[in-house]
Amino acid sequence: MRILHTSDWHIGRTFHGHSTLDALSTVLATLVEQVRENAVDVVIVAGDVFDSAAPSAACYPVLTQTLASLAETGARVVVTSGNHDSAARLGFQSALLRDEITVITDPATVGTPVTLVDEHGPVHVYGIPYLEPAIVRHLWAGVELRSQAQTMAHAFEIVRADLSARGGRAVVAAHCFAAGVDSTPGVEREIRQGGLDVVPLSTFDGPDYVALGHIHGRQQLSDRVRYAGAPLHYSFGEAGKPRGSWLVDLGADGLAAVSWLALPVPRPLATLRGPLDDLLTDERFAGHDEHWVRAEYTDATPQPDPMRRLQARFPWCATVVHLPENTMDDDAVGYAQRVRAARDDGEVIDAFLSHVREGEAASEAERALIREVLDARRVAEARS
Repeated sequence: MRILHTSDWHIGRTFHGHSTLDALSTVLATLVEQVRENAVDVVIVAGDVFDSAAPSAACYPVLTQTLASLAETGARVVVTSGNHDSAARLGFQSALLRDEITVITDPATVGTPVTLVDEHGPVHVYGIPYLEPAIVRHLWAGVELRSQAQTMAHAFEIVRADLSARGGRAVVAAHCFAAGVDSTPGVEREIRQGGLDVVPLSTFDGPDYVALGHIHGRQQLSDRVRYAGAPLHYSFGEAGKPRGSWLVDLGADGLAAVSWLALPVPRPLATLRGPLDDLLTDERFAGHDEHWVRAEYTDATPQPDPMRRLQARFPWCATVVHLPENTMDDDAVGYAQRVRAARDDGEVIDAFLSHVREGEAASEAERALIREVLDARRVAEARS
């Protein structure tokens, strides 16, 4: 049996204020073609289908079209909810969906698989929606569920017990933060408290393959436990990380092979660093005019209107950051102390300029202008 493992579509997420719906639709259309071309039997979407609990109206057609197209390939589709999703909104029409599509959002169904059969016998696909301990602990009286790690461990115990009774091969889809993963700071919404909610790798023992969601980058925790990551780059911190899905083959004895199916990147990400004039003119930055650009300009002082100027060269410049190349080490003399030590107004202004310019004091021309302005003010005060 052949399975495609994808996750974290985040339909409706913006990229620095720009909609990603068109780009995501294009990428998901490619994913559908890959399912058809590779004769995939089951498509698993391991959570975070939407980016928010209240997606806009424009998000629903993207999901509806993609699920319908996947079903038309002949594949069975199993979708679980993630921590970004509203389980109620994602699952409210699940009973009305065509037989080829199963959306799992109810924690009470943990341990009830979608079962398919190939020439080697049954394959049970268990979907575990995102489990918030405070919300689901009432379902399992007498079980201590204070962390996500405990909750996921209990869910897998239920799965293993059911699988033991049924027999056959098994695949589990879950959404969590597993031990040993490399996350992208500021991207994956925090679902941990200290180390309590990091799920140990041993929790996933038993099934032939575990399809995880939540981490946006491709990760392999073992041959049989993996993250597929998101189909788009949603942060400059994800630049360079491959986008795609895992193609999983189950043989008669369980996991037989896993390969990577790459997805296209509609607009690559680039972080460019240098003085603003270099960013605007230097040929070494040529070729990025169709990229999403994060510009880090290193001038000693903030420059006027950098975003407008950079977008004239890089139309898809999404963010500009001022990161001076040379910053003064703290000399234990604070700005307030330097002001108090100043002997006149000129030195006060010079201390201010040095402070806001990361150590660059006024030039001789600037000092001359300052003296001229201060002298004019003293003359005016004397005449008043």
